[in-house]
Amino acid sequence: MSRGGQGLARVAVVVRAGAAPLWWLGVFAAGIGLSVPGLTGRRIGVLAGAALFIVAAAVVALLRRGRYRDLARGAARAGKHDVLQDRAVTARNWRRGHRWWLLLAFLAALGSALAVPAAGGLLLAGCGAGLWLKASWIGRLEKAGDQLLWVRVDWLGRNAGNPAGKAVKAYRTTGIAAGDAKPGGSRRKTPALV
Repeated sequence: MSRGGQGLARVAVVVRAGAAPLWWLGVFAAGIGLSVPGLTGRRIGVLAGAALFIVAAAVVALLRRGRYRDLARGAARAGKHDVLQDRAVTARNWRRGHRWWLLLAFLAALGSALAVPAAGGLLLAGCGAGLWLKASWIGRLEKAGDQLLWVRVDWLGRNAGNPAGKAVKAYRTTGIAAGDAKPGGSRRKTPALV
């Protein structure tokens, strides 16, 4: 980063980075939790878990949408000296910054199976699904504006995962073809070489 350039990470990629770990840890915890009868029984545990899954997915998907919209409206064009961070690096930084939280959440979901089988795991999976939904919504926001949204890496916080936090003053934008991720943060398929 020379001449005042900044490291930029894709907003949708940061949001999406936690979706897969939360989803899979939740699915595993729910599956393991089903092997324990628990205090409430499996049927009640699964029904409670299904309700928690839906609520968690909705809350996570809708949380802070106004803040994301406001930051997107005030976004400035990225400079030619700004460095665009790869999708894999952004996801790795998020997962590294949250590894202990993920482990604690997984253990809590497993422990909750002693009382309510599968419910904690389904809650965790719902949080992952909510992050996927939020990343998809950001992708639609990007497509509507025909631009990709980026955030300064140094504003993401210590755990590299808060693209709408207090430290974030504004987003930067690039054209829709910049970087290695599509709108919404999914991996961009590179054309085959002929």
